[in-house]
This record gives sequence, C-alpha cells and structure tokens, in this order.
Amino acid sequence: MNISVVIPLLNEQDSLTELHNWIVNVMQSHDFSYEIIFIDDGSTDKSWKTITQLSEKNKYVKGIRFLNNFGKSQALHAGFEKAQGKVVITMDADLQDNPDEIPELYSMIKNDGFDLVSGWKKKRYDSVISKNLPSKLFNWAARKTSGVKLHDFNCGLKAYKIDVVKIIDVNGEMHRYIPVLSKNAGFTKIGEKIVQHQARKYGETKFGMDRFIHGFLDLVTIWFLSRFGRRPMHLFGALGFIMFTIGLGFALYLGIDKIFLNPTGRLITQRPQFYIALSTMVIGTQFFVAGFLGEIILRNRQDKKRYLIKDQLNLN
Repeated sequence: MNISVVIPLLNEQDSLTELHNWIVNVMQSHDFSYEIIFIDDGSTDKSWKTITQLSEKNKYVKGIRFLNNFGKSQALHAGFEKAQGKVVITMDADLQDNPDEIPELYSMIKNDGFDLVSGWKKKRYDSVISKNLPSKLFNWAARKTSGVKLHDFNCGLKAYKIDVVKIIDVNGEMHRYIPVLSKNAGFTKIGEKIVQHQARKYGETKFGMDRFIHGFLDLVTIWFLSRFGRRPMHLFGALGFIMFTIGLGFALYLGIDKIFLNPTGRLITQRPQFYIALSTMVIGTQFFVAGFLGEIILRNRQDKKRYLIKDQLNLN
C-alpha cells in the first residue's frame, strides 16, 4: 500500500463527505493504493454516522471511534497504530488542509529520502490576534528549544515514513511537536513544504487559550525529556550534589568556627547559617532520592492505553 491518510476529527460532520471525495479523486488520478483512517475523537454530532456511510461505499475507508474525547494526540496515536501504507499522511478534517498537496508530499518521502515533511501554511486565513500571533510565538520557541528548523510545527498536514509513526509516542498535546519527537527518536531528515491554507468552511475552530497554555507546557516537557528523560539521575543527581555540597560547606564552617575560632560565641542554632546548611542538605538529599525514583520508574514502567475505542470500521 502506498499511502495511509490519518484524519483525527471532532464534530466535523459537514466536511467529511467533501473531504473524502477530494482525497479519493487525488488518489485515483495518481494511481495510488491507499486507505483513509478517520478517528472520531468523541464527536457529539453525526460524524460517526457519516464515516460509517462512507465506509459502506468505499472499502478503503476505515474508522476508529473513541468512547470519549481524549484529544488529538491520542487520536493520531490510534491512527498510527493501524496505518499500513509506506507513507503516512496526516491532515485535519475541516478542509483547511488541501489534499492536492499529497502527491508532492509522497514524492518527498519516497524519492527525496525525507523521514518527515511538514507543511508550512505561509499565507493563512485565520484570525491574526487569536491564532496567527500565538502560532508564530509557538514556532519561534519550538525552533529555539528543539533545534528543528521549521516555520509551522502546528500544521496538521504532514507526511511520514511508516517507520517514524510506528516508533514515536504521541501523547498529551504533543502532536504539535511531532517533528521534535521524531528528531529525538533519530529521524533527523526533516523537511518542509509550503502548502495552501484554506479558510474554514464549516464549524468553528477548536483553538483556544487552554491549548495555547498547554502547548507551551508540552514544549517544556519535550525539552526536559529530550535532555534528561533517559537518565533523570543526571539532572537530579547534579542538583542534589550542588545543594548538598553547599549545605556541607556551611556546616563545616559553623563547626570550625564554633570549635576553634569563636568557642564562646552564639550557639550554632542561633545563627542563620545553621538553617541554610540544614535546608540545603535536606533539599540535596531529596534531589538524590528523586533521581533514584526516576531511574526506578523508567526501568519498571509499562505502556498503557491512554484512550478507549468504542467502534472500528474495516480494521482487523
């Protein structure tokens, strides 16, 4: 199979049939073998009914229905697990991503050797204040933090080698930073393609202030995990050593001063240096314990499903 198109969605009943027909026309005109995997992330409208009808007419349409709204990252994770194409294309279901871009994205993966190609919506038709400016801030911070030189991390239209989606673990709200996750996993040939952005035709945007905040928190999480996720003791052990050394230094100073330099002076417990020494040594010990616990958790963790599937269509 050439291409798997993975489409997470939430309450997009009006756009699904049009999107499906558009994708099918592109696939047939370029003679691609394909599958379209719709992941319904707990929609409350008739999205699942529409997907069911499409799957009855087209055997290459497959569906996954979540029991509740678990988020876009979990929807992508579920779609990636089921994808079978040599190249995986992700896109949003709101018709803002153009399926006509698929052949060139496919070519960049298959012929140019990219591991991942991310779309760049250079010209956007969203609100400048509520979406464009926050997105630019996101992208600047992600570039500086990760070292991945992309202009539009949050673009839903991306292409991947099948190996990439089978290895990376997308969770939380980290779908925005899949290129960073891919780089951290060893897939370093990451490209970018300018793609056409289309104004939303149906429904309302799901982007809000909560996603803005969660996005920055996830960026910090990715930075931390990429540097210290495999060996947390390297961070917590270093911090613990520094804090404990500071406390021990103060304790030695107080002891030497009391015994040799000023034996008739104030009691040690009446001096502020005593409490600094005590606090820093306790904090240092706690950092060491945190590092040990992190190492133990890493060695004993078990992967658990972060979502519950209610129904599936045309999937084994």
